[in-house]
Amino acid sequence: MELTTTQSISGGPETTNMKALSTATVLFFMWGFLTCLNDILIPHLKMVFELSYAQAMLIQFAFFSSYFVFAIPSGKLVDLIGYKRTMIAGLLTMAVGALLFLPAASLATFPLFLAALVVLAAGITALQVAANPYVANLGPQRTASSRLNLAQAFNSLGTTVAPYVGSALILGAAVEAPKLGSLTQAALQQFRAQQASTVRLPYLGIAGLLILLAVALAVIKLPPMGGLTQDFRPDERGSSWGALLGHPQLLLGAVGIFLYVGAEVTIGSFLVNYMHLPEISGFTETVAARYVSIYWFGAMIGRFVGSAVLQKVKTSKLLALAATAACLLVLLSMLSSGHTAMWSILAVGLFNSIMFPSIFTLGIANLGELTSKGSSLMVCAIVGGAVIPLFSGFVADKIGVQHALMVAAACYVYIVAFGLRGDRSATEHRAA
Repeated sequence: MELTTTQSISGGPETTNMKALSTATVLFFMWGFLTCLNDILIPHLKMVFELSYAQAMLIQFAFFSSYFVFAIPSGKLVDLIGYKRTMIAGLLTMAVGALLFLPAASLATFPLFLAALVVLAAGITALQVAANPYVANLGPQRTASSRLNLAQAFNSLGTTVAPYVGSALILGAAVEAPKLGSLTQAALQQFRAQQASTVRLPYLGIAGLLILLAVALAVIKLPPMGGLTQDFRPDERGSSWGALLGHPQLLLGAVGIFLYVGAEVTIGSFLVNYMHLPEISGFTETVAARYVSIYWFGAMIGRFVGSAVLQKVKTSKLLALAATAACLLVLLSMLSSGHTAMWSILAVGLFNSIMFPSIFTLGIANLGELTSKGSSLMVCAIVGGAVIPLFSGFVADKIGVQHALMVAAACYVYIVAFGLRGDRSATEHRAA
């Protein structure tokens, strides 16, 4: 039975529209799936185009830069056409990006793959800007966090499934690379086109599914959100953006988001090549890709566990503990070998789980009328997923991928310090 949306005294619906929520959770799954599929593209295209680690990390740079470039324009698009139409536009843009993988594979051109990723990520950005506040407002405001946690769980399910699917359809269809230096230019281009073609069928299927979702979303009658969204997207009213400079906790939190996303994406991006190393596990890339699912599955489980623990433990304290555990696990992996190194780095995903919402919450605490602007700044800081992996790639080219993990470890050290400061900041605020 479909629940009807009625307005409560506080301005929000009294019941949750389950049909709309079910539709939105599918969208969360899809962008999680596509984001994590990059972890499979990196080792594959690295081999096909003989890329250095830094060059391979341009995949993440192209993808995550879109958050910085398209987040605010996507908010403006919501103003112009509404939440539902923005979600549809985002899905169709994602479909165009997926379809661009076909000519990129046929021409075996790495820059065209990067262009396809930019378009794909632009669509995902629009989808996120619209879907997050939409889900938050599909029911009573007191249960908004519960709905968002449920939707985010489906996002984590997408990140867990993607490496396994990519392993079977992309890496599993690839063949062992010959000595590329011995091939003529024509033979080399033919080999690259053959290997790059393994992405065509998966991304063609993804494009078709995205178009179907866009059509389904267009025909499904969803409740309008009205004026309930002002707290969930950039607000041009109120105090000046310059006033944010007077809130050091916000600025430090934005740096924390930048470094956290950078560390998480860096580890995920390195995992296949890391486990392929003889001194770690010596897995083939196909087998290693399946283990990447464990990294993201840990993050999904950690969200459920963390949600319960946060009811009894201070956010700042749990953040500091989680970041300390993540840092120690990264260092253990760097300084060991074999299964110890492999499982310790995979376990980092479990402790990553609560970091983003915890840093975000601490960063925007006590901002008052500046909350929406502070939130926008925190979202822009996701560009760390573009910058930190690229820097880590340069380091890996110099000293090897195992020791390049020191970049991620350093990121976690900052997050530990931010968590510890969170306790002190809260105390200072109460004293004031």
